[in-house]
This record gives sequence, structure tokens and C-alpha cells, in this order.
Amino acid sequence: MESTGIVRNLDQLGRIVLPAETRRLLDIEIKDSIEIFIDGESLMFRKYAPGCVFCGESSDDLMYFRGKMVCQSCRQDLKSV
Repeated sequence: MESTGIVRNLDQLGRIVLPAETRRLLDIEIKDSIEIFIDGESLMFRKYAPGCVFCGESSDDLMYFRGKMVCQSCRQDLKSV
């Protein structure tokens, strides 16, 4: 993990502002969803991009199967099992 050297304070509602240069670098636009991960005592933020639970593919042909996103290719593979 690389430090940016930028420090931000939480506001009264627990929010933090991501600097514009960081958002540009990561292609994060207003209203984009952000995933939050916890690793021990660290937080990691990532632009949310839903993908197939098996292969990670993010395409237009994703469908929910028992509450999980699955791509067409993996659905075909599941049929043959």
C-alpha cells in the first residue's frame, strides 16, 4: 500500500472527503458506489464494480443466481456440472 501523504478529518457525521485528484486518479465520479474493506486495523476503499462471483468478469450479461452475480460463461459451466 502506498501513502499519499494526505490526511483528512472525519466530520460530525463520520464522513470523509476524498480529494479531487484522488478521485480523478481512480476514475471515481460523483454518485459512484465505493466498497469498504477492513484488514486488521486498516481500511481500504475501492470503486464498486460488481462482477461474477466465480471469475470476476464485469460485463453486461451478469445475472443474479441465488443472490450472487454470475456471468453467462460461468452459468454455462454450471449447467454442465
